[in-house]
Order: sequence, then structure tokens, then C-alpha cells
Amino acid sequence: MPHLPADDADSDRFLTGQLLIAMPAMEDPRFAQSVIYLCAHTNEGAMGLVINRPLVRPSFEELLRQLEIAPVPPARHIRLWAGGPVDNGRGFVLHTADWTGDGSLRVNERLALTASLDVLKAIAEGGGPREGLLALGYAGWGPGQLESEMQQNAWLNVAAEEALVFDSSHDTKWRRALATLRIDPLLLSAVAGHA
Repeated sequence: MPHLPADDADSDRFLTGQLLIAMPAMEDPRFAQSVIYLCAHTNEGAMGLVINRPLVRPSFEELLRQLEIAPVPPARHIRLWAGGPVDNGRGFVLHTADWTGDGSLRVNERLALTASLDVLKAIAEGGGPREGLLALGYAGWGPGQLESEMQQNAWLNVAAEEALVFDSSHDTKWRRALATLRIDPLLLSAVAGHA
């Protein structure tokens, strides 16, 4: 698991547990129309998972075979997503906090992040968390970088709704995330205003 920033006493200004929504004018093709769940955000930086870019390969079953985790075929499946451009050979399971294992990081009272194989084994055996997604790779920002991008009007943020985070309708997730803010993407400006 990447180094996740520690809790910060001034947590009100941080966005841990929220969704980042790419503005329509996002120039970076890796993040165009992306929705990112922020797993950690402190003075030390931020780490999140893109939750609307599904992977066709590998399938969950193929991944279990590669990692030699039984049973195959699994009793339950989990969706795989391209979590971001950083360290995309590593997997991170974002899941409901009704299940945690060694190495699980509680993001908040509802969700946790686990990068150890025990969560995949639990899911394959038919147990594990009620909801979850497996992201390969992650999105990361250094100190102050996310704040700077937000000031440049690259991202919007909104409270994360579990149904939006875990549903499989990836092709409409960006528009639905904007709709939670009651925003029509056609009416958004690419120019930031400062008072």
C-alpha cells in the first residue's frame, strides 16, 4: 500500500472520504470525466481511486489464478477498475467497513481500504465485505498539489454516496456525480473565479 497520510488535527479542510469529480475542461486524458474516491487527504498529500474506469482484463477469476488464491471459480466476484496511473500493478480494495482485516485502513465509519490478499481470499470464499471494488493503481497528489488543482478549477468535490461508489454503471457515474451537486456539465465554465 502506498504511504497514506496520517490523520491531521485540521481535518475540516481535507476531503478524505469525498468524491472528486473532474471538470469538463480537464486536460489530462488520464482523468477526463473521472470520479475519484479520496481515501486520504492531509497536509502530506492525497491518495484516491478512480471509480468509473472498469477493466476488461484481468477478470476477477483470472486475477485469483495469477495470485494463486482459491477457490477458483470464486463463490463471489468483485469488479476491477483502473484506479489511477500510479503503481497500477498493485491492487487496492475499497469496501464497506463491515469487514476489515490486517492492514485495512478505515477511511471513515462506513468505508475501508485494504491492500492485502486476505480480502480477496475472503471474497473468493463467499465472505468479506458487503460491497467492494478492486482498483489496480491509484491517483496520488503531493503536499498542496490537490488544493492547487482545485483552485485552478480542475475538480469539484461532493460527499460520497455508497450507491454511487459501488454501482457498476460506470458510463453514467460522472454525470450522476455532478447531478448530486445539481450541476449540468454543459453549463460549467473552465475559468476559475476568485473573490
